[in-house]
Amino acid sequence: MPPADLLHHLSTEARERKPNLIRDVWKSVKRGSDIVSLANGDPHYTLYPLRRLQYEVPSLCPEDPVSAWRAAHGTATSQTFTSHIDEHCALSIRTALQYSTGAGSTEARESIMEINKYYHNPPNHVVTLALGNADALSKCFRLFGEPGDNFIADEYAFTALTSVAESQGIGWVPVRLDAGGMVPEELHRILLNWDDACGRRPHVIYLVPCGQNPTGSTLSIERRKRIYEIAQEFDLLIIEDDPYYFLQFGSCSPEVTDSSHNLLPSFLSMDEDGRIIRVDSFSKIIAPGMRLGWITSNPAFQPYIIAITDASSQHPHGFGQMFITELLAPTGWQLRGFDKWVHSLRAEYQRQRDFFVKVFHEEVEPSGLAEMQVPQAGMFVWVRVNMEKHSRYRDDLRISARSMEPRTNAKDLMAQLFDYCLDNGVAFMPGSVFALSSHPALLNMDSPVEDRVNYCRMTFSGTQETIQKGLSRFGGALRNFFNLDSLSADAETRE
Repeated sequence: MPPADLLHHLSTEARERKPNLIRDVWKSVKRGSDIVSLANGDPHYTLYPLRRLQYEVPSLCPEDPVSAWRAAHGTATSQTFTSHIDEHCALSIRTALQYSTGAGSTEARESIMEINKYYHNPPNHVVTLALGNADALSKCFRLFGEPGDNFIADEYAFTALTSVAESQGIGWVPVRLDAGGMVPEELHRILLNWDDACGRRPHVIYLVPCGQNPTGSTLSIERRKRIYEIAQEFDLLIIEDDPYYFLQFGSCSPEVTDSSHNLLPSFLSMDEDGRIIRVDSFSKIIAPGMRLGWITSNPAFQPYIIAITDASSQHPHGFGQMFITELLAPTGWQLRGFDKWVHSLRAEYQRQRDFFVKVFHEEVEPSGLAEMQVPQAGMFVWVRVNMEKHSRYRDDLRISARSMEPRTNAKDLMAQLFDYCLDNGVAFMPGSVFALSSHPALLNMDSPVEDRVNYCRMTFSGTQETIQKGLSRFGGALRNFFNLDSLSADAETRE
């Protein structure tokens, strides 16, 4: 089935952007191999102060290469491969470090398309490279968003990214989350009952399906299918931001019966209409400083993505493209080796998660003052602080039933707990910094998110020593924070 015609989702900026005439001339020059070019404005490659780049990476001979690499860092077995300026290699220095197209080099895109095919096998989609997830998402927001538009997202989201859309005049419609991620019934209710007084009905969903940041929730197959059906029903695009896809843990496997990868199927893998725009990154599986990611989309959208890139960040990171292309080439890991590495990486993160859970049960849970959701992917744990047990907790602050004020003082108490924990040598990320506010007409008056910010995000990506020390300090600080007022009250009574 051919992709649906979805170009009506494009923003005015995307549709009206004028083509880069210099790029068009350059494409014409490249049509013939015997053309002598006096048109280019780039340094000749012989002026690059580089001849060869050699990469040393973990050997994949150990059964668990990540564990072996981490345990014997500096002495672990390794393999090498090289980028050359003149000699044969997968992507030469002379090509990778030259001005390029907004889509990225052909060699790097072909390598990444093999990753897509292996894990998702999407029908009729193309790859466009970007400078990591943040760059890719900011371009997607520009591609589809108009000032005054509303996009849909989880009620808790990584606000460093959602604020990018807000700066472009795009508002957010938060959808209720539970331990399993976005609740499809809530999504459907919002769309079905949309009030045009709030503006145009949302036509874009932004979500993180695996190891959602900050809650760590992962959408089940059933929820993914239902959300895609809702997108078809209401003609929505889905921006599938999935940096933690490769960090799914073994407990996801009961749902995965048709995949040799032991990974939940992505939205991209089920996209028959071309309405999924998927964003991936090497930040969580290679290194964040690479600043290399990719957008997988309906081919009809690619020229518009490239046009935005050509007029902003320009082509993606040349060194990162060289490294990934050589890594996936016959002289590197190849695709099978890449799969072994990410499989081993999943096992390492699962060990870290299990250790975090163990220590949490020992150091924090016995007090009854906090509880956690065990994540099935990613690197974050969503911890609920039972603030209703605090002596100064109030749930009667709202003046009237129709008031937009929160009912509780949970946000203030969490801010005090954050400061108290800092004073006691441990830090967490307060839930309030992730909460998305909405148009007043769309607020859930019975349970606004401001009343449910008694959460904090913690990570298990550090060392086990960090986890042990951090949770021990958090558990102690939490008990003392809850006891301070009762001790003070007892002292006043005795006086």
